[in-house]
Amino acid sequence: MRFLNACLRKKTDATPVWFMRQAGRYLAEYRRLKAKYTILELCDQPELAAEVTLQPIRAFDLDAAILFADILLIVRPMGLKLRFVKGEGPEIDPPVRTEKDVARLRRFHPEEGMGAVLDAVRIIRRDLADKVPLIGFAGAPFTVASYMIEGGPSKDYRNTKAMMHASPKLWKKLMTVLSDNTADYLKAQVDAGAQAIQLFDSWVGALSQSDFERFVKPYSAKIIKAVQRKGVPVIHFGTGTTPFLKSFADTGGDVVGVDWRPHLDDARKIIPASQAIQGNLDPVHLLLPRPVLKPLVKEVVRRAGGKKGHIFNLGHGIIKETDPDTVKAVADWVHDWTS
Repeated sequence: MRFLNACLRKKTDATPVWFMRQAGRYLAEYRRLKAKYTILELCDQPELAAEVTLQPIRAFDLDAAILFADILLIVRPMGLKLRFVKGEGPEIDPPVRTEKDVARLRRFHPEEGMGAVLDAVRIIRRDLADKVPLIGFAGAPFTVASYMIEGGPSKDYRNTKAMMHASPKLWKKLMTVLSDNTADYLKAQVDAGAQAIQLFDSWVGALSQSDFERFVKPYSAKIIKAVQRKGVPVIHFGTGTTPFLKSFADTGGDVVGVDWRPHLDDARKIIPASQAIQGNLDPVHLLLPRPVLKPLVKEVVRRAGGKKGHIFNLGHGIIKETDPDTVKAVADWVHDWTS
């Protein structure tokens, strides 16, 4: 398949295209479901999660489907409560900040703790009928840990950074249980039928290079090593990684996801030739008029320097105000220009 071949740096007939958050709020068919169900209800009912995953595959000429789930689902079988507050985002209760808080976190079996997600993977693979590959995913340990410690989104990650530096042994215990659960969860997704895996480190750009290398890199590397199997590529994606992109790439993975900040050809010089590269159109550009957008898309393709080892994507997720027709146009342009 085109996407899997590109992940493994094999020749493809055109540059593959998929979009982070391609299943979601910008689609009218998703909004109709969301009017009836909460985010957690959509995630917890495998048939609904499968339906949301498949909606963009029916609508656009995309080269991969990505599982509809949420990176924070994993905190529930670990013993925490998760809810989504309208206008504010996720809320985790209680926050994990003390020795006792970390000691209470459970190591769980994926089929028991995340069974609904794994059932969704099985349904999606059946319904896709190998039309395109299915990407499974999980949040990287730093991003999930930051939500757990802060209790929700944060602008400065003050409690997270305080634990790193002031209580490094406690941080190690938290990251160990979290990375072990994440590795088990991702392996279970592959066993259920996921054909590729993406590890999302959405907030890792809040760190310095030294903090990333000391407090985060060993745990992400451990997950990637545990998950990698022959023919099942792993994508390692983070935002704000430009200052330490070489170190981020060295963490592992078959593909390095690059956000919209660096030029793709400059990133290519830093990322080892053995790894494919994914990215990196600014999601905001999808809100632009087509005549303005088209040359920006073409510039990403040009800077990729050829279709071998490049997966076209955004530098982060689709913004909810995006016109679906624009998503279709971008996918078609990239395929037309590179075929």
